[in-house]
Amino acid sequence: MQEQNQQIISDFLEHSEELSDDIMLEVEKMLGVTPFIFSVMQERTDTFVLSTLADCKTGRPNHLSPKIAELVAIAAAAGAGAENCLKVHINTAQKEGATRDEIFDTIMIAALIGKTKILASALRLLPEKE
Repeated sequence: MQEQNQQIISDFLEHSEELSDDIMLEVEKMLGVTPFIFSVMQERTDTFVLSTLADCKTGRPNHLSPKIAELVAIAAAAGAGAENCLKVHINTAQKEGATRDEIFDTIMIAALIGKTKILASALRLLPEKE
């Protein structure tokens, strides 16, 4: 990396403690809770700041509404089997205006994709008819 860019990053990370605290407040405002992993990751403020800034930007993209972003997060959490994330994002989706039916449909779509993934892999290995 160019020396100039290394200096920019170094200057930025000098403020990691203040940024870390601010990020935690913003995340709590957005999700209504502080995720457990953030609390632990915050022990290393430089890594925390770099990682969570990307997470926050990704979780609230410019081209999706917060409600739709939360429904996508629900589908991803359901597909990953991330129960704690699922709880957080279901609550946040409701806060952002998602109805129970929208959340239910989102979970059902995630389940459909999970099922078809299993079928697509397993049925390719199924022996031909005897």
